[in-house]
Amino acid sequence: MQNDLAPIVLFTYNRPIHTQNLLDSLASNPESQNSSLYVYIDGPKFEAEQDTLNKINNVATIIEKENRFKEIIIIKQSANKGLAASIIEGVTYVVNKHNKVIVLEDDLILSKFFLAYMNDSLTRYENNDSIAQIGACNFFACGEKYPNFFFLAMSECWGWATWKNKWSHFNPNAIDLLEQLKEKKLEVRFNAYGSYNMIGMLEDQISGKVNSWAIRWQAVCVLNNWLTLYPNPSLSQHIDSNEATHAKLNIAPPLFEVSPNFEDTNIVEDNNVVEAMKKGYSNSGDYYGNPVKKKLKLLKKIKLFFKKKKERF
Repeated sequence: MQNDLAPIVLFTYNRPIHTQNLLDSLASNPESQNSSLYVYIDGPKFEAEQDTLNKINNVATIIEKENRFKEIIIIKQSANKGLAASIIEGVTYVVNKHNKVIVLEDDLILSKFFLAYMNDSLTRYENNDSIAQIGACNFFACGEKYPNFFFLAMSECWGWATWKNKWSHFNPNAIDLLEQLKEKKLEVRFNAYGSYNMIGMLEDQISGKVNSWAIRWQAVCVLNNWLTLYPNPSLSQHIDSNEATHAKLNIAPPLFEVSPNFEDTNIVEDNNVVEAMKKGYSNSGDYYGNPVKKKLKLLKKIKLFFKKKKERF
């Protein structure tokens, strides 16, 4: 396995604390020392304030001092590209070079079994035409009543992996994607089975209100009838606070605490998992798929999952 570990690509900008915390959790994975790490550091916006410039430089310094990986390839942009453009460019470059890729952003905390899971799954399902992606953040179907691993028609961006032959279908044209979804009558499936207004986000992409790679990737996956693999419990948490701790809007489901027993998983959607996912995306369920009377503060985070506002990067 070590000779065939997938490369990791990390997207950063101006959050040094987040970047350091992500690197520390990634380096806790034993496979990290034999993994290649590509790091994209986005450049400053026009007339950026000195504080922002300092933070970008601090991120670069953290990356340049990092020595816990097989190799680190740093791509530091001279000007700001934004998150969507950075991810599309970086994922395309790395996956075309290596045929597979593990993708991270700087606002994640990872289980120490994250890389083992990603690499096993990339190898296990490499030749399966039904699977687009390996996901990590399960915030809606954790616990004993759900399978150890499961598939959903819902793509993932909080720690994920894919292959060249799947990512090559990425379509940046949101107008074309929306037309195809309507023509094939896939709106309900695309909308997380009616639990979230993904169509509205795709329309916002068309109107320029948002700039999201993730909503377009979700459309590509649905149009191709592809599924994403998820673990139970989660292997990543999404930390979005200024100091990366104690934020009310963090999504921090339980993480794997013992080494997973990797296994082949039935490549169909489990109805119980689908119902839990619908509760999660409609903001009416907890991490364990249980209904909640008082809605959790996840709605903004779920929007960011696909929107990734322009000011984010």
